[in-house]
Amino acid sequence: MTMRFLSAIQSPEDIKSLSLSELEELALEIRHRIIEVLSVNGGHLASNLGVVELTLAMHKVFNSPQDKFIWDVSHQTYVHKLLTGRNDRFHQIRQFKGLCGFCHPKESCHDHFHAGHAGTALSLALGVAKNRDLTKRQEYIIPVIGDATLTCGLALEALNNISRELKRFIVILNDNAMSISKNVGAITHILSRLLSNPTTNKIFQELDTFISKIPSYGPLLSQQGHKITESLKNLVSPAAYFEQYGLSYIGPIDGHDVKKLIDVLEGVKDSNWPVVIHILTRKGEGMDEAIKNPVSYHGARPFSRDTGKFLPNPTTKPTFPKIFGAHILKMAEKDPSVVAVTPAMSAGSCLDEFMKKFPERCLDVGIAESHAVTFSGGIAYGGKMKVVTSIYATFLQRAFDNVFHDICLQELPVIFAIDRAGISGPDGSTHHGIYDISFLNAMPNMVISQPRNGHVLKELMESAFSWKRPTAIRYPNMATEDSDEPLTERELGKGEVLIEGKDILLIALGHMNSVALKAHALLAEQGIESTVLDPVFVKPLDADLICRLLLTHQKVVTIEEHSAASGLGSILNNFLMRQGFSNVQVLNFGIPETFLDHGSHQDLLNEIGLTPEKIVRQIVTCFNLRSAVHPPAIQQSRM
Repeated sequence: MTMRFLSAIQSPEDIKSLSLSELEELALEIRHRIIEVLSVNGGHLASNLGVVELTLAMHKVFNSPQDKFIWDVSHQTYVHKLLTGRNDRFHQIRQFKGLCGFCHPKESCHDHFHAGHAGTALSLALGVAKNRDLTKRQEYIIPVIGDATLTCGLALEALNNISRELKRFIVILNDNAMSISKNVGAITHILSRLLSNPTTNKIFQELDTFISKIPSYGPLLSQQGHKITESLKNLVSPAAYFEQYGLSYIGPIDGHDVKKLIDVLEGVKDSNWPVVIHILTRKGEGMDEAIKNPVSYHGARPFSRDTGKFLPNPTTKPTFPKIFGAHILKMAEKDPSVVAVTPAMSAGSCLDEFMKKFPERCLDVGIAESHAVTFSGGIAYGGKMKVVTSIYATFLQRAFDNVFHDICLQELPVIFAIDRAGISGPDGSTHHGIYDISFLNAMPNMVISQPRNGHVLKELMESAFSWKRPTAIRYPNMATEDSDEPLTERELGKGEVLIEGKDILLIALGHMNSVALKAHALLAEQGIESTVLDPVFVKPLDADLICRLLLTHQKVVTIEEHSAASGLGSILNNFLMRQGFSNVQVLNFGIPETFLDHGSHQDLLNEIGLTPEKIVRQIVTCFNLRSAVHPPAIQQSRM
């Protein structure tokens, strides 16, 4: 496809002069470009195809970056990137050293916050508006939220702080009836019934402005007018829900009609109150496969541009989440007391089959991580139900206090299946699950474990309820080995020696045991023998086993895909100090104390030195080891 308009756009100013028909043609070019690049790179496809006209209208009417577009989550900003001078780099989106898949201020002045988690846009926008007003500026603040945002407690807290006097504050509510999975909960039903008409809203606004100017009685009459209007609206629509929060409601508007969007945005620019514009969009607009399968094409993997079908997976091995999803369903089939709770991650956590078969025992609470944890504690209360809370590591951070106050302090045996633990590759720094060990380790009563493969994962899942303590089982979203061998009950706090040597002790966490075993082989080539220990448990550590191994190993290496400052290495160092092992030399390998960017898993491991080759090189250098393999003697030639 010839990019007649898109190739000429270097900034949003370049679309200001385009006619309506030219904007519609540009929309086609943008969709083609997104599909073209994501068919190779993968990424957030359906959500970006759904906001093409909206983003065009926003940049047509407002002046970015002076006017602030603040995107909730910001996974839907690919169109925004294309219109703000990043088209020439778009083919590198989500690639190592390429464009970020979310907003990133270091990438462009048009991106104001490095986002990635839901529910933050309204709070940030209110803060930016307060900054603007305190410094006597006049720009517009435009937070863009999704309907799923309203299931997030943080968004409701922000709504509660909106002032009716706030000007030049326009909330775009992009309603596609989806987050990643289909939206759940009572709030989402409000949106589906909204019937307010933008013309009616405009007439009321003009009338209210006129009435309020009447001497002495104006403000009182205006206040009564608000109440009467809201009562009338409530007869046919719950639009007053927003007006109770101080927002004038306009909508719903067809989110794929660029002319109507431009007209509405122009029409609210002079509003004396904060406004919410409710637009209806369709995820995947412009691509049939994405429209039919919005969940699968939310975070799409590479696909055929011709058919839209996903390309074959390069490996036939199952992933940790798939093994988890299949096995928890088996557990639920055998035991009617097994319950799973997830905060809008049923598809990613592979719980959909469980949800279909036992909808009363597999519960999606929406984007409400704190509620998911406390809700799980309530279900577990009394000890009759076995509760598994399936949650991504990066999102568990949002429920720190709930884990402490409502699970550990109450001594409730909730099992946390912590998905995406470790590097989250193309999604980058907002999504890496590399801090959960640090805060979970601070919790009394908490068990922290990590399986090295699918078989150990199933054993931990089967065993965890017998420990009768809050338990975290963390695992990455990556392919792994599995087997149909009989499952053995795992004893709490017991590690496993995989290979025994005499020179160095390698302690590797979870899937990093594969790295440790490769490092073991590379060391062996140099005549250096190593023991490989899978601790299985980070908390409690297998103190007896580690102390026994330390009697014969004075050089210890820890390897983990977690923040090195607060994970396994830090915990082991503390253990050695408390046990008085002052003569032991220790090397800790993990994620450095930095915000790790996006890229392929292997690129990032190489960047931070977590490959077998780089680990071995550092071991030999730091421990000053000499190869025990002597080169063959050089024979002297006889003259």
